[in-house]
Amino acid sequence: MTELVKSIPLNWYILLCTVLFCIGVMGVLLRRNVIVIFMSVELMLNSVNLLFTAFSSYSGNPAGQIFVFFVMVVAAAEIAIGLAIVVMIHRNTKTVDVNEWSKLKW
Repeated sequence: MTELVKSIPLNWYILLCTVLFCIGVMGVLLRRNVIVIFMSVELMLNSVNLLFTAFSSYSGNPAGQIFVFFVMVVAAAEIAIGLAIVVMIHRNTKTVDVNEWSKLKW
């Protein structure tokens, strides 16, 4: 597997991860549906994970791949807590549109 990763130039990994990260940022900034926003955040985290893995493979140091494991654990916890909050807010507002949630202000 390492030979396959090293057969592709590192610049291509950087370009791919940059494009994926930018798509995720645009999804967070432009979309109002909270589920799509969560998916965009996950896309950004996975983009960074791919870059960590590529750098780790090219340098021969497994520290990047270990760090990817911790990022995935934090992302899973973030999604679990975030979806629980969304379900609780959805019970009150009957929508997942972020603009409609302004009704919950004091």
